[in-house]
Amino acid sequence: METPNLEWDKLPFGYVKADYNVRCTYKDGKWGDIVVSDSEYVPLHIAASCLHYGQESFEGLKAFRGADGKVRVFRMEENAKRFIRSAEGISMQPMPVEKFCEMVRMVVKLNERFIPPYESGASLYIRPLEIGISPKIGVSPAEEYMVIMLVTPVGPYFKNGFKPTKVCLSRDYDRVAPKGTGSIKIGGNYAASLNAGQKAHELGYSVMLYLDPKEKKYLDECGAANFYGVKGNTYVTPASETILPSITNKSLRQLARDMGMTVEERHIPYEELTEFEEVGTCGTAAVCTAIGLIDDIDEGRKFEYGMEDAGPVTTKLYHKLRGIQYGTEPDTHGWCEVIEFDK
Repeated sequence: METPNLEWDKLPFGYVKADYNVRCTYKDGKWGDIVVSDSEYVPLHIAASCLHYGQESFEGLKAFRGADGKVRVFRMEENAKRFIRSAEGISMQPMPVEKFCEMVRMVVKLNERFIPPYESGASLYIRPLEIGISPKIGVSPAEEYMVIMLVTPVGPYFKNGFKPTKVCLSRDYDRVAPKGTGSIKIGGNYAASLNAGQKAHELGYSVMLYLDPKEKKYLDECGAANFYGVKGNTYVTPASETILPSITNKSLRQLARDMGMTVEERHIPYEELTEFEEVGTCGTAAVCTAIGLIDDIDEGRKFEYGMEDAGPVTTKLYHKLRGIQYGTEPDTHGWCEVIEFDK
């Protein structure tokens, strides 16, 4: 097996072509066989419902090569369940958990040589995608769907890796509408965040921190990731119908409980930013990243938490979670599946 000519420790969080992707089509009322492809393109009808009416959802999960040489996929059944919720949220055909997991295992095995080595700081990112492929001019759900799983080796989401990042906050942008699609993982949510993200980058910040879209009183998503704060021995994260339930955040909450911390999922008022000792953002791409500064660009108010190093709770949670993913910490909750490769 030839190793790709890649500088693993310098990989960005971006796309690198791997060898294969896998696909499965829903047609005539059933899911078909999984098909292996080496093409980066999909044949689509010009009237496909994904193109005209946004019938598209996706997921993100990772495979890690551990210190023991084993390859672990982190919590793929949770991703499969969320994939179902997203499909149902926009009237697409949900893929069964078992089929989803079968496709994950297959695409990881097919692209074994693209799984970065241990201690490179990189991982194999797995991107499942579901699209409506029936031609539609009238507004209605498709009858046929395709699920595609592609992989790419990736480096850290934030350029500085595990270092505090700066974010900005503005009331001029909403990520999603109240009672809309904020709690499911569809491309439209991310399209709606692009202008805000570009504004943040232009001002020198990594992402935009949103307030709730209804009252502008409570903290919502942080870019494309969940927000959390640490106050004493309490881990606090927003509870809202407009926030995507993060599998990473769910895992961090459990690890915080394991550490003896109190966990609160509730509305977080904007004013409470002054009370946290640590704040951060978390998700599959970012894992958990400390926020050193929040700049309210509307009111000229800054909330500072320290740009030198992540706080002790964030640091402990990060290393605990990464240790589980890389096999250096006990997986007491059974979150990882070891992929068995053919010899």
